[in-house]
Order: sequence, then C-alpha cells, then structure tokens
Amino acid sequence: MKLNVGIIGGAGYTGGELLRILINHPFVDIAFTHSKSQAGKPVWTTHTDLLGDTDLTFSGDEIATLLSKEGLDAIFLCSGHGASAKFMAENEISDDITVIDLSNDFRDEHDDFVYGLPELQRERIQEATRIANPGCFATSIQLALLPLAKAGLLREAVQISAVTGSTGAGQALVPTTGFTWRNNNISIYKAFTHQHLAEIRQSLTSLDPDFSHAINFIPYRGDFTRGIMANVYMPFSGTIEEARELYKSFYANHPFTHVSETPVDVKQVVNTNKCLLHLELHDGQLLITSVIDNLTKGAAGQAVQNMNLVFGLPEDAGLRLKSVAF
Repeated sequence: MKLNVGIIGGAGYTGGELLRILINHPFVDIAFTHSKSQAGKPVWTTHTDLLGDTDLTFSGDEIATLLSKEGLDAIFLCSGHGASAKFMAENEISDDITVIDLSNDFRDEHDDFVYGLPELQRERIQEATRIANPGCFATSIQLALLPLAKAGLLREAVQISAVTGSTGAGQALVPTTGFTWRNNNISIYKAFTHQHLAEIRQSLTSLDPDFSHAINFIPYRGDFTRGIMANVYMPFSGTIEEARELYKSFYANHPFTHVSETPVDVKQVVNTNKCLLHLELHDGQLLITSVIDNLTKGAAGQAVQNMNLVFGLPEDAGLRLKSVAF
C-alpha cells in the first residue's frame, strides 16, 4: 500500500525537488501538485528535466477540494515564508493528514508543530502529524554542532562562515540570483542577523540549557547553483581523536550524516540527502566543515526523510540518491 501525498507550491525549487524524489519513491503516489501560477500545465513544462518521467499536471483546484481527496495521507507546504501560516489559518485540515512545512513559519514549534531535524529529535518526529522542516543553513550548522552541545562542550562563542548556492534564494528572479551578477562573484549577506540563527540556538539549548554564548554567523552567496559549505570553529581542549569519536558515536545510528577522515567538498553531497562532516584541530581550535545540498538535505530530501519517519517507513526510503561527483 502506498501513501497518497500532495504538494502545495509545486512550481518552485523545493517543489521541484520533492517531485523528483517522490516520483521515484517506492511507497508514495502523488495525489496532486498545486500551483496558482502554473495551473493546468504539465509539470515538465516548469521542471523540464522531468519530461518523460511523469504525466502530472499542476492543479489549480480550490485547496478545500484537494484536501478533501479520499485517502490523502500527507501534504507538503512549499510556498514562501509567511504563506504557510496563512494556509494553516485559512484551511481546515483533518488530523488524519500529516502536514510537513518547508517554510520558517512554524520552526519555533507553535501550533503543535515539531521541529523536523531527525538527528536531533527522531522520536518526536515519529509521533508527530505537524512537522516544521529546518532551514538549509540551519541544518548544515546544527549538524556541525549537535555533538558538542550534547556533551556540554560549547563553552565559548561559536564562529561560523558558510556559503550557499543561488537556489537557496528561491526561484523568483532578483538581482543577486541572476547569472550576470552571481557569475565570478561572491558576497556577504545578513551578517550576524540571519533568520536561521533562532532555530540553531533553539536546538543547541535543547541539548545544553546552559549555552548562552554568541553564535557569530557570516553567510555568503556563492557562485554556484546548489550546495552549502559551513565552516564552524570554537575552542576545544581535547584531542582530534576524541572529537572524531564524539561525532561518530553521536551519528552512528543516523543514515545520512557521516564523519569523513579526509577533507570534504560540496560536489560529494549535491543531489543527495547526505551531510558530510570533517574535523580538524588547530592550536586548540576545533574546525568542523559541514557540507549538504541545500535543496535535498536542506529542504526536500529532509522533508521526505521526515515523512518516512512519521509513517514508519525505512528512514532512507526514496533517498538513496547519487551525487554528481564531477
């Protein structure tokens, strides 16, 4: 028996990634993918790489009609920030329908939403029907820090420098996502003020209530389309062997987060649901490099991972994806 799932906001980058994953998911049928702007058009006319993979058409039906479909098990909300809260307020959604929201509207866990970072709270996700998917930068940075927080080893300010691809800004064209601006260019944005800082601190203090130090985060726009590299560092009094063992032990039972003995790069994770971590120790400073794909582990892949957990499916179902490698 397969799950019947729907997508709200299926024309954007995260909606497209969800379609690519769910079309090939062994336990899923896509009941609908909704888009106001593309209603009535074949999905492949927007996500052109899906030509030949699906006959789905974007639905423009009233949301109430879609939510009343018999046997609907889950919906993914892929609209912009602010739209999900409006959607939940305007629509009556049965308790039998799991909602997985990919915006930042419910990441503080209000209205019965559970923060959906599996490496942090897998058990709570398994019991939830409302999931707030983490942000992309937040995912990469938290996975670099969770083992230290759990061990009570975040004793001073945390320094973070991280770069993301242009797809992290969404599909709407703005000057800083256009090819002529991004090509051969790099820039800082939202230094020390990025919106993902709130959920990062929320997670760290859930593991270490005494953590109150600064999280100094400098985000960069990169000259590439997808992927995140976060370099996180802080004082550490142990050995590199102790640090590696701490991380390997913490992630031993998590299928997508791995500690690498050698330096990592973004191409190793693009188009996958993996997070790769590499640790180095330099004059008492522990450097953790964390790489993910912002559209998969940082968005759609993690949303499917959460769906798998909610419905008791293998956590990696539909998510054993091949990286681009070169």
